[in-house]
Amino acid sequence: MRITTYPFILVFGMALTVALTLGALSQNVVAQEAASPEESVKQIALTDAQIDDFIAAQKDIGPIIAKAPQGDQPDPKVMEQLETVAKKYKFANYDEYDDVAENIGLVMSGIDPDTKKYVGEEAVIKKEIASVDSEKLAPNDKKGQLDELQSELKAPAEPVKFPANIDLVVKNYNKLVAAMPPIQ
Repeated sequence: MRITTYPFILVFGMALTVALTLGALSQNVVAQEAASPEESVKQIALTDAQIDDFIAAQKDIGPIIAKAPQGDQPDPKVMEQLETVAKKYKFANYDEYDDVAENIGLVMSGIDPDTKKYVGEEAVIKKEIASVDSEKLAPNDKKGQLDELQSELKAPAEPVKFPANIDLVVKNYNKLVAAMPPIQ
């Protein structure tokens, strides 16, 4: 079992960076493990109820993850707390919550935060590259951000297998943005 809000927060953070004109991707990742590029999202068909429950759960899950110790192995006490909260919000367990989070993140990575329309992950990354390129940043910061974005652009984007997920996430975009912890 793993604590993997990392993919969602990272992808979500990237999508919001342009809208919020932040200078950097969040380096304060609250996950225990970073998903490797070879890992793919277990795609599921999302429901309105799952998205509503995911949004509601953020107020309880966010603080637990933020306080979780960093390391290779998740703390059993933290996992127990996450399981309890996931069940409180009608998920069978934390793994189901995690699957919902990853599927939301997959769609969020392709939503243009300015138009709030799904344009695909590649288009969002290209727009973010242009934004970072035009910002006045320290040369090393700018280079690091651009290198990271370029590597993400080279990685093949995983297509969304359930088109209805796009409609659901776009419909709930503002609520999802409001529910997420601030990017630091």
